[in-house]
Amino acid sequence: MTLRNAFAEFVKHPSPWMIAVFVVGSLTARLIIGGWSWVDAVVPVILLAISPVVEWLIHVGILHWRPRRIGKLTIDSLLAREHRAHHQDPRDIPLIFIPWPVLVWLLPLLTAIGVFAFGRVGLGLTFLFTVTAFLLVYEWTHYLIHTDYKPRSRLYRATWRNHRFHHYKNEHYWFTVTTTGTADRILHTYPDPNSVEKSPTAKDLHAKA
Repeated sequence: MTLRNAFAEFVKHPSPWMIAVFVVGSLTARLIIGGWSWVDAVVPVILLAISPVVEWLIHVGILHWRPRRIGKLTIDSLLAREHRAHHQDPRDIPLIFIPWPVLVWLLPLLTAIGVFAFGRVGLGLTFLFTVTAFLLVYEWTHYLIHTDYKPRSRLYRATWRNHRFHHYKNEHYWFTVTTTGTADRILHTYPDPNSVEKSPTAKDLHAKA
C-alpha cells in the first residue's frame, strides 16, 4: 500500500473531516484575532510535552476500561466498547477511528475550554488548534499503523512496532500510539518484547486467560 492509497481511504471516514474542520477553523480564527504573545509559543510546547502521558492515561483508563456494575447500572462507555471491538479485529478500518458520536460532544467541549478557560480568546484558540491538530495526527498515525503500508523511516518503524506489539503480543504494554514508547518508558509499560509472553487475551480484552 502507498501513502496515496492510504490517504484516499483515510478521507472516506467522518472523524478526520470532523477534526479537520476544527483545526482549520481554530487556526483561521487565531490568525484573524491576532494579539500574539510569547505565551502562544509556550502553550503548544507544554501540550505536546504532556500529550504522550495523556494519551497513555486515556488508553489505559478509558479505552481499556473494564465494565463495572453498580446495582443494575453497567458503566461501560462507547469508547471502551468500540476499543474492545477494535482489539477483536484490528484490521476493521471503521473501528480504528475515534467514534464520531464521541467527537460530536468532545470537539464542542474543547472549543468551550478554549473560549472560557483562558485569559484571552486568542490564547484559547492556540490551545484549541494545538489539541485538534494533535487529534488529527493521532487519527492518521493510528490508522496508518493498521493498514498494509510498510514503515520506511526509523521513527515510524519504531512507532509501528510498538503498537503492533500492543495488539498482537500483549495488550498490557505499549500503550502509546503516536510516539515511540515515551510515556510507556516513564510508566513502566515498555518491556523488552523478548521477555514478554504472548497474551491469550490480546484480542479479547478482560476475558479470563
